[in-house]
Amino acid sequence: MRHGNFEPDPDHRINWRIVSHLLPYLRESRSRVLFALLCLLLAKGAILVIPFLLKDLVDALDGRNVQALAPTVLFGLVVAYGGARFANVFFGELRDTVFGRVTERAMRRIGLQVFRHVHALDLEFHLNRRTGGLARDIERGTTGISFLMRFFVFNIVPTLFEIAMVVGILLFNYGISFAVITLVSVAAYGLFSLRATEWRTQFVREMNEADSASNTRAVDSLLNFETVKYFTNEEFEAQRYDSELRKWEQARRRNRLSLFGLNGGQALIIAMSQTAMIGLAAWQVSNNDISLGDFILINQFMIQLFMPLGFLGFVFREIKGSLANIEKMFELLAVKPTIVDTPGAPALLVTRGEVSFDRVSFAYDPARSILDDVSFSIGAGQKVAVVGASGAGKSTLVKLLFRFYDPDSGSIHIDGQDISRVSQASLRKSIGIVPQDTVLFNDSILENVRYGNPDATDTQVWEAIRLAHLDNFITSLPKGADTRVGERGLKLSGGEKQRVSIARAILKRPPIMVFDEATSSLDSKSEQVILAALREIARDHTSLVIAHRLSTVVDADLILVLQHGRVVEQGSHQALLETNGKYAELWRAQLRQRDSPAVIQDN
Repeated sequence: MRHGNFEPDPDHRINWRIVSHLLPYLRESRSRVLFALLCLLLAKGAILVIPFLLKDLVDALDGRNVQALAPTVLFGLVVAYGGARFANVFFGELRDTVFGRVTERAMRRIGLQVFRHVHALDLEFHLNRRTGGLARDIERGTTGISFLMRFFVFNIVPTLFEIAMVVGILLFNYGISFAVITLVSVAAYGLFSLRATEWRTQFVREMNEADSASNTRAVDSLLNFETVKYFTNEEFEAQRYDSELRKWEQARRRNRLSLFGLNGGQALIIAMSQTAMIGLAAWQVSNNDISLGDFILINQFMIQLFMPLGFLGFVFREIKGSLANIEKMFELLAVKPTIVDTPGAPALLVTRGEVSFDRVSFAYDPARSILDDVSFSIGAGQKVAVVGASGAGKSTLVKLLFRFYDPDSGSIHIDGQDISRVSQASLRKSIGIVPQDTVLFNDSILENVRYGNPDATDTQVWEAIRLAHLDNFITSLPKGADTRVGERGLKLSGGEKQRVSIARAILKRPPIMVFDEATSSLDSKSEQVILAALREIARDHTSLVIAHRLSTVVDADLILVLQHGRVVEQGSHQALLETNGKYAELWRAQLRQRDSPAVIQDN
C-alpha cells in the first residue's frame, strides 16, 4: 500500500528507451520537423561544397594557372564560397528556429504531464517527498528533454551522414588510404567516447543526487524559517547545508576529473588522425600525385569532419547527461498512485448528504492500528462531532472520507454509494473542509478565498469574507483584500488564516462539510462569532466536526468519543454527561482548564 523509494541505482545503465517517450511529440509536429530536416540538408550540402570551392580557388591561384584565369571566374568562385558559407549558417539558424517550437511545446506538455501526475499521486507519496529535490529533478528533466530532442535529431544523425559523405568523397577521389584513416579515426573516437561516457554516467548521477539533496536542505530550512529563528539554529542549519554542499563539491570534482580524462583521450585521437591525414596528403603533393588545391580540400574536410566529431563527443556526453537527468522524471511518472478510480467510475450523486462508516479499520503501519471497527452514521443535515485525545484517530476519519487512503477493511458510503467506487474528483467536490492547519498560497487574501471556487465573482467572494467575519480585518489593511499573505500564509496570524479557510469553505458551499478543529486558532469572542456563522452555513448541510474544545460541539446531534481508534461512547452532549463516562471526564477537565487563572486565551 505504501510507496517505496524510487531513487535510481547509480550503477545501472541508462535506459535508452526513454527516447521513445519523445517520439509522439515529434510526430505531432511532423511538418515542422520535416521542414527543419530540409534546412539541415541544405546546410550540410553547403558545408560539403565549401572544400571543393577552396580547392578550385587554390588551383586557380596557382602561379601556372592564374594568368589564364578570367577575372569573372575568380570572382564567381569567391562569391560562391561566400554564398556557401552564408547558406550553411543561415539554414542552420532557420533549422534551430523552426525546431525550437517543437522542443518548447514538448517541454510544456511533459512539464504539465508531470505536474498533473504529481498531483494525482496519493497523500502517502507527498508525506515522504523532498520538495526541493523533487522540483530540481523536474527542472533538470524538462531542460534535458529540450537538449535531447534538438541534438539527437540534428547533431548525431547529421554528423554520421557527413562522415559517410566525406569517406565516400575521399575514397572516390583520392583512394583507399585516406578513407581508411578516416574510418579508423572515427571508429576509435566513437568507441572511446562511448565507453568513457558510460563510465562517466555514474559521476553525473552522483552530482545530480548531491545537487538535489543540497537544494532540498535549503528549501526545507527556508520553509521553516520561523522555527530556525525560534531555536537560534541558524548556524546548525548552515552546517547541515554545508555538509550537503561538501558532498556536491566532491561529486563535482569527480565529475570534472572524469571529463578531463574523456576530453584528453578524444583530443589525442583527433590529433593522431589529423597528423596522419595531413602527412599523407603532404607526401602525395610532394610527389605531384595531387595538387595543392587537393591538399587544401583534404585539410578542409578533416577540419570540417573533426569539428562536428569533436562536438559529437560533447553532444553524446550531454545526451547521456540529459538522459540521466530526465531518467528520474520518468521514474516519477512511473510511480503509480495507490488510490485510483475504478474503470468507468461514475460521479458521486449527492441527494441527501447521508454519510456512513461501516466497520472501518485502518493502519498507516501494520504494527500500529489507528481505527478499529468504527461504525457510525450522519443523517441528512445532521451535525456529528468526533472528540477524543490526540492520536485517537479523529483526523484519520477525515482523510478516509476524502479518500486520501482506503480503509484496510470496512467501507464508507455517501447516500448509499461506496466512495471507493465513485470518481475521486466528484467525491472531493462534494465535501468542503475547514482544516486545523491552514496553508495559504503566496497570493492576495482575495485570491486565497476565491480558491474555494475559482469561478466565483468578486461579489460572491466578498459575501464569503463577510460571513467568515474577515471583512473588518481586511479593511484595516493598507492594501485591503489585495494584501499578499506571504509563503504558506506566514504574514497572517493563525486565527486570520483560519478565517480565510472558513471563507473558502463558505464559498465552495458543498453538501457535506468537515470542520477539523476549525476554531482552534481563534480567541473565545471570535470563536463564538465564527461558530454562529458556521451554524448558519451548515444549515441544511451534513457536518462532520473534529473537535478538541468540547464547548464548540454541545449543539451536535450526535457526539462520538474516540479512544485508541474505537468508538467508546456516543450520544448527545446532555446524554453523555449523564452517562458520566469518558466524555464527562473530558468535559470536567476542560472546565477546570478554562476556569484556571493560569490559562491564557488564544489570540
